[in-house]
Amino acid sequence: MNQPSLPSLMGVFAHPDDESLLAGGVLAQHHAAGARTSVVTATWAPTSHRAPELADALAVLGAGSPRLLGYADARNPASTPGGAVRLVDAPLDEAVGRLVAHIREVRPDIVVGHDALGQLTGHPDHRRAHQITLLAVEAAGLPYLYPDAGEPWQAAALYAATHSESGVGRLGPLLESVGKTLLAVPDAYVTTSVDVSLWAAVKWSAISAHRSEVARARPLPGLLARLPESERNEIISTEYFTRLSLGPAPGDPHQLVA
Repeated sequence: MNQPSLPSLMGVFAHPDDESLLAGGVLAQHHAAGARTSVVTATWAPTSHRAPELADALAVLGAGSPRLLGYADARNPASTPGGAVRLVDAPLDEAVGRLVAHIREVRPDIVVGHDALGQLTGHPDHRRAHQITLLAVEAAGLPYLYPDAGEPWQAAALYAATHSESGVGRLGPLLESVGKTLLAVPDAYVTTSVDVSLWAAVKWSAISAHRSEVARARPLPGLLARLPESERNEIISTEYFTRLSLGPAPGDPHQLVA
């Protein structure tokens, strides 16, 4: 099947598996259309057990090799065997600069990251990654910021992967069954809902590549693995995003518009 031309896409997520769970469908969709795709992961070291799993997931999605910022997971000291600083404790300017370097090297048309709530459960690493991504996407286009991080590049759009209140569906009871908090955004906050059912099998293969998470009881990959295929596909076949526009505002260019 011929795919329409799609823009290049970079995902920026906190942990290995976030990319597959939150944007695996659009990453697979864009790769199938011949677009360049890549993923930057903020936590877990290349020497950790989850780095090879991430590499396998990205190979399934066609998103290249892992790009790791190298920070520690806020809740898992084993994420960086060398004892690196946690993402939530890292100097903001340093973390932004590391991400700017990847954006300028890859030069994506679109960047996709976490939402401000921190994706359903409000993980502190998700929220911090959202903040860093907001700053880095803007900074990457400004030549006087991080001049040693490569030639400036301004992405055309930034999207936050999210979940709407009406779109949570079976995810709500699934997460609540293991005592997890459920944070969803108002429906009006969602600007884009992508039907990724054509790539659901690829997305599930990428999620399954995170074997250590599938084997555990409480993480979402493990919860999904124990569902019947039809229920699992219902959950993973739509991805929700909020466009955080970088382009010019519509209307009068000489005044602020809402």
